[in-house]
Amino acid sequence: MQENIIIADKGPASQTGTWQQQLSQAVRDPAVLCQRLGLSDKWLPGARTGHQLFEVCVPDAYVSRIAPGDPGDPLLRQVLPLANEALSLPGFVADPLEEADHQPASGLIHKYAGRVLLIASPACAINCRYCFRRHFPYSENSPSRAQWQEALDYLRADTSIHEAILSGGDPLAANDRQLAWLVEQLEAIPHLKRLRIHTRLPVVIPDRVDDALLDWLSATRLQKVVVLHINHANEIDQSVADACDRLKQAGVTLLNQSVLLRDVNDDVTTLATLSERLFEAGILPYYLHVLDPVQGAAHFDVSDEEARKLVASLRDLLPGFLMPRLVREIPGKGSKTPL
Repeated sequence: MQENIIIADKGPASQTGTWQQQLSQAVRDPAVLCQRLGLSDKWLPGARTGHQLFEVCVPDAYVSRIAPGDPGDPLLRQVLPLANEALSLPGFVADPLEEADHQPASGLIHKYAGRVLLIASPACAINCRYCFRRHFPYSENSPSRAQWQEALDYLRADTSIHEAILSGGDPLAANDRQLAWLVEQLEAIPHLKRLRIHTRLPVVIPDRVDDALLDWLSATRLQKVVVLHINHANEIDQSVADACDRLKQAGVTLLNQSVLLRDVNDDVTTLATLSERLFEAGILPYYLHVLDPVQGAAHFDVSDEEARKLVASLRDLLPGFLMPRLVREIPGKGSKTPL
């Protein structure tokens, strides 16, 4: 019997509107995602099951890079919910990094010496199915300006802290007025030297790198590092490369961290192509994480043994400066653990 195929309608190739408008118009219905990409309707029941556990959110700018009619597309694999997200497997838990044990103030996580992480926004521009914070209690970690004072007081009191890391959600999902205010508070703390921002927004909505963002980034005295999250070379189109160029013009150092994901980037050619494409866009490979064992993401897992073999083969293809470090984050350890 012939499968019932949903007719693809990818919409316009170019994106219009501000980044906020593009975010508000992101695909948030698994049926719409399948319809836009021309997927067989056999994928819908599983997509709806996964969606109930962790909602779909995919901006049009990202959808436009996914090959229609291909359920194995490596970008689609990262965002399409599946029925096996409902499976409960040993070792896969809601808080795999035990972050709840390291929160001395609302919105602040302090696990490693010399640096703290601030939950600058509970929102994301895209819901990646393997996200280690898919179960994070954002409602308890979304401080107002008044509530930020506890976290800022904590930073002021600990002179060993030299780096503030903005995370989320995605910190760049916050408005620029709020981010500019927060960075002003941080740069007034004398012992802080660096501002690090972990974000996927310049990748999934490149128009996020607008004048308002660049204004406050350019103005701060803090050294600026933006760590992007790109898992596959197909995520880097010209609009992403242009956004990266604008960030570099503002004095930002660009790094990338990837997650090793089954059927997305778990082969040496894909990883080598990613490193090459990153460098072409002015981004240095930084980390290649093995999967954090979060509940609902076991189908992405790649064993440590296989990961080591992939990286050993990757060394035969790439110069050292394009080699990401293979790491695992282990709760209670003082840093990422090399594998």
